[in-house]
Amino acid sequence: MRYLMKLRLSNEMGNKALRDPHFGERLGKLLADIKAEAAYFTTVGGQRGGYIVVNFDDASQMPAIAEPFFLWLGADVEFLPVMVPEDLARADASIQAAVEVWAY
Repeated sequence: MRYLMKLRLSNEMGNKALRDPHFGERLGKLLADIKAEAAYFTTVGGQRGGYIVVNFDDASQMPAIAEPFFLWLGADVEFLPVMVPEDLARADASIQAAVEVWAY
């Protein structure tokens, strides 16, 4: 299942991490390790943050993906399930069934 991982970094930990001359390399390795499909960095709630697209099938994989961001960057992490257009197309029958029961 595909998730949009929302990150908001602690200013203190973010400042410390950015001073590391190997920050870019470490971040690249982390993104490769979690098999990020895409990563976008921006501000979130007025702090450094970003959105990373990850794909995993078992909720037990969530800690392995989130913990490096907690430990290394002091980040707040949220996982939001998301769909690509093909997923939405496969959901058509269930959407129509819900419309038949719940739409007025």
